[in-house]
Amino acid sequence: MLLEACEEYVKDLKKLSNKLLELISLSLNLPANRFEPFFKDQTTFVRLNHYSPCPAPDLALGVGRHKDAGALTILAQDDVGGLEVKRKTDGAWIFVKPTPNAFIINVGDIIQVWSNDAYESVDHRVRVNSTKERFSIPFFVNPAHYTVVEPLAELTNEQNQRKYKGYNWGKFFATRKYSNFKKLEVENIQIYHFKQPEERKIDDVVSRVTNVVI
Repeated sequence: MLLEACEEYVKDLKKLSNKLLELISLSLNLPANRFEPFFKDQTTFVRLNHYSPCPAPDLALGVGRHKDAGALTILAQDDVGGLEVKRKTDGAWIFVKPTPNAFIINVGDIIQVWSNDAYESVDHRVRVNSTKERFSIPFFVNPAHYTVVEPLAELTNEQNQRKYKGYNWGKFFATRKYSNFKKLEVENIQIYHFKQPEERKIDDVVSRVTNVVI
């Protein structure tokens, strides 16, 4: 029963994610199906999260500060809450109040790159509750592993030049995940490492992302 329920849930959320991608494309004055070819062999996945209560929640994090590397994240959560987003203006962490029968949609790094910074992914984290357990189901919308992620040609010109080098999504994602399980002296790979023009030295990153840049 659980397997069948998960399969139906994923099927419905794929439909929702396709609609969201169409709306984002239209908002950029692009054809509704502009993103469709990137998701022919998509690497989208779903995760079931359980956060145990912690008597000292200020000393623990359910998930540390990060940005989602993919295109979109569609989040379902219970009424306990715990998601916080970082406000860009002052760096304050803002609690996202759960809304019954609603999803939270996070724009990921790939949409930021495709849109050439017209959209921006946001820093977020998860705090644990002192007395209640929490459940959430994030649905990570990702393109095919062979996708070259770069600003769309239609959105760049002399006045709005491309702000990122292209990178291979599959190798980027694998590098990010592999690094999560190692103690590193440098920050994990981020899209700003591919900023154009390259204003900062990234020799410490290059050794870990060989062949990621196209």
